Amino acid sequence: LDGLEVLKKAKSVDPQSVVVLISAFATAETAVEAMKEGAYDYIPKPFKINEFKKIVSEALTHKKITDGQGDEGLTEGKFHFGLLVGESPQMKRVYSLIEKVARTSSNVLVSGESGTGKELVARAIHQLSNRKDKPFVTIHCAGIPESLIESELFGYKKGAFTGATTDKQGLFEAANGGTIFLDEIGELTPPIQVKLLRVIQERTFTPVGGREEKSVDVRFISATNKDLEKEVFEGRFREDLFFRLNVIHIDIPPLREREGDIPLLAHFFLEKFSNQMGRDIRKISAYALDILCQYSFPGNVRELENIIERSVALETSNIVLPESLTLSNLRNVKEQRGRRKRDLGPEGIDLEEVMAEIEKDYILKALEISRGSRQKAAELLGLSLRSLRYRMGKLGLINSGKGS
Repeated sequence: LDGLEVLKKAKSVDPQSVVVLISAFATAETAVEAMKEGAYDYIPKPFKINEFKKIVSEALTHKKITDGQGDEGLTEGKFHFGLLVGESPQMKRVYSLIEKVARTSSNVLVSGESGTGKELVARAIHQLSNRKDKPFVTIHCAGIPESLIESELFGYKKGAFTGATTDKQGLFEAANGGTIFLDEIGELTPPIQVKLLRVIQERTFTPVGGREEKSVDVRFISATNKDLEKEVFEGRFREDLFFRLNVIHIDIPPLREREGDIPLLAHFFLEKFSNQMGRDIRKISAYALDILCQYSFPGNVRELENIIERSVALETSNIVLPESLTLSNLRNVKEQRGRRKRDLGPEGIDLEEVMAEIEKDYILKALEISRGSRQKAAELLGLSLRSLRYRMGKLGLINSGKGS
């Protein structure tokens, strides 16, 4: 009974099982076959213990994500909080704040770069609060024309203006008892800022064209990617409104500062889109994941989600490979990756061993990208096929018992 047979048996018993194969008789062909049969990874002997630990850690992360896919509603766990995914110290602090804030009725200001998940934070607060069974109304402050924003927020009475043939309920009234999420709050014009301040202070408003005030019981959660304190200092945002909105502040870190969260998020989105598209893609290759972890993600989590969705849609194999990733500065990522292990400490190194590891790594990555084609791998590495075979034999990547 060899490793491939064990893999097939394990997958037949539990299709969701995560299997890492280790073999002293590794060849490029058996590695490719193992991946096709659903192995998470394939490790040839001999191997470095740190490399082994890294792959096992990635496999465990993948298992955590797949086990959590069936959860409904707001769930909490070691690596996720509702639809927020991550176990970095920065995100754990965000989760802690969400839990504390949800128990109050205080207004919350959520700040962070575009794509960091500010609305997910707002929804998590709402779902954990005693308002969870009431409306959660999102208002995109930058998306409503200035001429319409007052009537959209406060509603209007019949005859208030041309075309107002009936009374219309505004978004504030529609959210009564629940939560209003003011997205891109920094885009509100000064006149609307004044009216919003009054609603927050008095909990009343007057529809456009109306005379009677209406009471409203809502919680305000606002979000911005701007520095509102700077906006206040430069006179573009009212200071009194800022203080009313910023009772509790939650700042969401950019993805580039969330150490360890990129693999979690990447596998989370892989499962999501594989299921949505009916694709059997359950793994991101180690090389592709390494590239993602070196990328700066200017678009944050939203950009990573788009990259994985596109990769799942375009990938023709059952594993996400580097060539299906579309990163805006992929060349810079590769250059950075190539430089990062060149440090020489005072203890020195075994240069021959290091060079052999580098050579082995590049050959395996080339074979992975070429899906086991030695001819294509040789072309990627700038070698002749004969030279590649020689190097593979020298590094123990060819099983002599099975030929080349």
